Amino acid sequence: MHDQSFDRRAFLQTALGMGAFFLLPRISFAQGGGAKAQPFSWDALTQMAQQLAASPYQPPEIADRDILEQVDYDFHNQIRFKPDSTLWKDVDGSSRVQMFFPGRYFKDPVRIFTVQDGMATEVPFDLDLFDIPADNPAQGLDQTRGFAGFRVQGPDGDRDWMAFLGASYWRTSGYSGQFGLSARGLAVDTAMPEGPEEFPIFTSFWLERGEGSDVTAYALMDSPSVTGAYRIASHQQDGAIQDVTARIFLRKDIRRLGLAPLTSMFWYGKNSRHLAPDWRPEVHDSDGLQILTAGGERIWRPLNNPPRTMANSFQAPSVQGFGLMQRERDFDEYQDDGVFYEKRASAWVEPQGDWGDGAVMLVELRTDDEIHDNIVALWRPAEDALAGSEHEFSYRLSWVEDVPIQAPSGRFIATRFGAGGVPGQPRPHDVVKLVCDFTAPGLTPQDDPALNVVTSDGNMFNQAVRPIVGTENWRATVDIDFAQMDPETDKPIDLRIYISTADRAVTETLLLQLFPSQLRKLLASRP
Repeated sequence: MHDQSFDRRAFLQTALGMGAFFLLPRISFAQGGGAKAQPFSWDALTQMAQQLAASPYQPPEIADRDILEQVDYDFHNQIRFKPDSTLWKDVDGSSRVQMFFPGRYFKDPVRIFTVQDGMATEVPFDLDLFDIPADNPAQGLDQTRGFAGFRVQGPDGDRDWMAFLGASYWRTSGYSGQFGLSARGLAVDTAMPEGPEEFPIFTSFWLERGEGSDVTAYALMDSPSVTGAYRIASHQQDGAIQDVTARIFLRKDIRRLGLAPLTSMFWYGKNSRHLAPDWRPEVHDSDGLQILTAGGERIWRPLNNPPRTMANSFQAPSVQGFGLMQRERDFDEYQDDGVFYEKRASAWVEPQGDWGDGAVMLVELRTDDEIHDNIVALWRPAEDALAGSEHEFSYRLSWVEDVPIQAPSGRFIATRFGAGGVPGQPRPHDVVKLVCDFTAPGLTPQDDPALNVVTSDGNMFNQAVRPIVGTENWRATVDIDFAQMDPETDKPIDLRIYISTADRAVTETLLLQLFPSQLRKLLASRP
């Protein structure tokens, strides 16, 4: 694997360089001349994507490119969508929609239509839809024919609860009103050592109101390797719940096809506090990957900020669900009253139907700041993704406080590392102590709980399990000796851990990946 640096702004700039703006089959309108309604349906959109895949990919022609380049971060922030132009603002109880303006980081034009009673009408791009200061270079746009994306506000128009902006990315404010991690339509060749990742883009949207604040977004995807038709039905219920159906058509062979990808940020947490010079105890949008296998096993994998790009696969045929979770909900563990990491939503993917053989893949990139989205989780089908093939998949995406599945067994709530050995005695060389706090409803000392550890390398000793005094939680500890490992290769240590009584597991399965170089850095930091 190779190291990469992911800056959120630079990432958007790269992702947005791959769209297409073309006359859509069956639905094309003259700009500025009064858009005419035309028939629209989910099957018609599918046919558009299928026909598009049969033609060679056409890179976008960016109108007003030089002017858009001048609309940088500061100029873009000066531009406001006019409230009077908001879609559905006069419909009681309905969500409202406002468009994003294009700019340096959002050059590719995105067409937006509204759908009512099976008829689609385009919302033409127009400078008059926005408040733009007189000295802003955006005033010079005269050829641009598309927006950058759109945002969805609540019925009161007081806050955003969903936004589509950049490539095939979207976000919701989840259960708390706080935006955090992102979803996207498809991942293509993520973290492949042979070449760059490809970012398909949603080139057009058709927006349809549902009951109350519900909104369904239909989207057309295009890229050099794939086209697709997407239907994303969204509603608010103890968070944001989205039912996603995608029909994709491959132009080329894809080495690594990722379904239902999620993107997040992890700088450091309890397991990696020593990796950052920041004053806050923890900084992350998500702190772990959770998987529910077909057999009902619950897997918890705390996230890493690794020394190099890592891509790990977890075999999970007919997976029942996976997601990037934010388990730590205590403000004191972040101490950030500006961005409120403790309020960031978890995102859970629940396949609808059997996705068959495949694996959940976790990609972690090294980062040295919180502005970098360095975590990706996705589902990779086992079958080859070949040119000319067609795929349909559906899933429910829940943006919630906690995973929306029952958890009869205990779960791990904190993972920490420190110097190994026994206090008061000489500390052994290259030995760390792993401390795992966990919940275990109904567990008592009389149950004689045991720590079960399987490791790919290193030696384990000094194992112990005990209740944490004054709480209902438990703590498991074990020393890990990695002195014999080659410091040049920095081969990771993979651990599989669970707590049992007799022959019965009483917790989920904890997976950890440790890097000797980082463990040595931890030990070197002590006085």
